[in-house]
Amino acid sequence: MRAQHTTHALPAFPVYSCAFISDDLLVAGGGGGASRSGVKNKLRLFRLSVKQQLECLAEFELDKDEDAPMSMAAHIESRTIVCGINSATAKLEKGENENCRKFSIGGDDEFKFTLLGTRGTISPGNTEDYQRLSVLSNDAQFVAVGSEHELTLLSYESLSPVARPVHVSRGEIYDATLSATHLILATSVNLLVYALPAALRFGGKDNQENAIIDNPHTPIDTPPELKLVKTLDIPPISTIPTGATVTFRAARLHPSEVDLVYSVINVSLPRAPKAKTAKKQAYILKWRVSAADDGAFSATLEGSRKISEGSLTCFDVSPDGKLLAFGVSDYSLGILDANNLAPLLSILKAHEFPITALRFNPSSRLLVSGGVDSSIRIVTIPEKFGGSSWSVTILIMLAILSVILAVIMLKA
Repeated sequence: MRAQHTTHALPAFPVYSCAFISDDLLVAGGGGGASRSGVKNKLRLFRLSVKQQLECLAEFELDKDEDAPMSMAAHIESRTIVCGINSATAKLEKGENENCRKFSIGGDDEFKFTLLGTRGTISPGNTEDYQRLSVLSNDAQFVAVGSEHELTLLSYESLSPVARPVHVSRGEIYDATLSATHLILATSVNLLVYALPAALRFGGKDNQENAIIDNPHTPIDTPPELKLVKTLDIPPISTIPTGATVTFRAARLHPSEVDLVYSVINVSLPRAPKAKTAKKQAYILKWRVSAADDGAFSATLEGSRKISEGSLTCFDVSPDGKLLAFGVSDYSLGILDANNLAPLLSILKAHEFPITALRFNPSSRLLVSGGVDSSIRIVTIPEKFGGSSWSVTILIMLAILSVILAVIMLKA
């Protein structure tokens, strides 16, 4: 079934992050970054119409020399977002970086961004590091924010740490996903599974606040540790040749099936003789997991599918759990059936440069992609697209085929 899609040019606004705060309101972060390119770094609020129109309702211009918003998570009920924005270079050189920032988007007729709070989570010394991930827990109690080698779990309400930071010595951090009992951290070399402290798993909001450091300047040495309970290495896949370089790129829990996790791996094939570059591939992996209240965790690979002849740059799971969307380094955009990993849609050259942001809206009826080509593409998801609708269609087709064969056999 064909999906309608439209591209909207956003002059001088390369897009690096986005998130929905309602079914038709999208916040996008972008700009020229920390470089002195003259392109201002901003947050923008857009309204998306059913006819795939895009209207800018408000914007928030960041201070001079601050970085672009590189990652973003949104809480729909409160119309708030948390995003990663590095402070100006002069502050970074002093070891001052208010990289994690929380905004509200208020108003009905006249929208406005309001800064609610900040938190520095990146260790001083590396002025090139940035907050590459911002992930909200399903109950909106916590937000996980991560840089290249460090992840911090914060209270979403106060941005105060609720656990000691996780330091990764092997590989780079790319993604994270949170369940009620565990945090799964996707690094380039493996998936690291951490059990949440008991006070955060069972105690609810009141006990959670007891684990929070209220003073932003208090050293993070009193909260509980996130205990590493499982390490999932890259599994062997028969279609990946020996000598290939394989890295994890993303990990996401299914929004309603708590025992289902999707991960993405990028593959760099051995370079052929006389070839200038190595060919790339990407796979989606489907894991069946079991998480116990005592922190124990197990995982079994249930399925995999090669989905592109290029590296994946971004990944999302629809809120209704039926669809998986991905952006590829060859500028294409794809959608899979989350149940059987079957391809449903491919848009070649969806952008002029690799896709940097990708999000479904809350009803799973729209998919938005953004890129550094200063554009946003809106894809309308057909009602009968993926999930059970496709299963019903296949059953109907098989039934019709059976009737036709029966008629042919009777005539014979």
